[in-house]
Amino acid sequence: MICGEDVDQTWKDLVNAERLQAWLDSEGLGDGPLENLRPLGGGTQNILVSFERSGQAYVLRRPPLHPNSDGTETMKREARILEALAQEDVPHPRFVATCSDTSVLGAAFVITRRVDGFNATEGLPPLHRADPAIRRRMGLAMVDGLVALGRVDHVTVGLADVGRVEGFLERQVGRWRRVLDSYIAYESWPGVEGLPGVDAVAAWLEQHRPLSFAPGIMHGDFHLANVMFQPDGPELAAIVDWEMATIGDPLIDLGWLLATWPDRSGAAHTGPTVAPWDGFPSGDELVARYAETSTRSVADIDWYRVLACYKLGILLEGTFARSCAGKASKDIGQTLHDNAVRLLARANSLVESG
Repeated sequence: MICGEDVDQTWKDLVNAERLQAWLDSEGLGDGPLENLRPLGGGTQNILVSFERSGQAYVLRRPPLHPNSDGTETMKREARILEALAQEDVPHPRFVATCSDTSVLGAAFVITRRVDGFNATEGLPPLHRADPAIRRRMGLAMVDGLVALGRVDHVTVGLADVGRVEGFLERQVGRWRRVLDSYIAYESWPGVEGLPGVDAVAAWLEQHRPLSFAPGIMHGDFHLANVMFQPDGPELAAIVDWEMATIGDPLIDLGWLLATWPDRSGAAHTGPTVAPWDGFPSGDELVARYAETSTRSVADIDWYRVLACYKLGILLEGTFARSCAGKASKDIGQTLHDNAVRLLARANSLVESG
């Protein structure tokens, strides 16, 4: 028996309520029916479904029907990261359970407590909308969340064998250049010539790469749409969407935040933004906050900014390449290509001013 609003048949097929309920029974996670089973928005890669049972509110995450990578391994890594953070002072969805047995729902999945918070890119509550000072503190709270994550000793929490730390920074430029070169497989894509400055940016990154870094937990996709704020104030309720998390250089997360951070007008190079935007700190103010509160040096922050623009530009160009071959929307592809060009121009400006 399933109570609550109806769920689209696709969601029902991918999260079979009866099998999920039987699995929860076997794990001792409440009893009785699943209530208010419904899909959640916000996930671009994974499927999110909210439900309640025995007075507790949960969120289930599982890969889509056709994931871009090994969905089971992604879920296992995400579960491991969240479980490791359970006793740490990092705002995150509280881990409840994970299942790698694909016979239950057709894919591995993770269950966490539902977060009491809101995504700012989906709209601000009256309290936050009315006060620029609160919005400023929201931006600073995002940096505080990154700093808290960077303080976690990944060895102590049992994550020493996650990822490949050796040669991590050395691999970055070549890895993403190979991704860019792979787009030649899409018919009618104009090639790297359509991304002015991409080779110059890559060369600068190779020549100015930091000589060392302090390894730590990286979120891997840290931006405004992947955090939730507390409903009664500016603090973070949770950093969400941990499927890209690994052990690497945490300053890459700061660079990614800066590359995706809207400008003073509130315009963003990619992805959703927040309105009203006045009051939110500038990118330089985010860096200053990080420098004040973290033991990590930000002396090479321009390298991390440029790397983030380079990587994000290449990722956006992938949709454009697919659109050239008729495998994605032409309009969306063109918009993302234009954003990629702007990101690389921004990277070149940083290179020239550095």
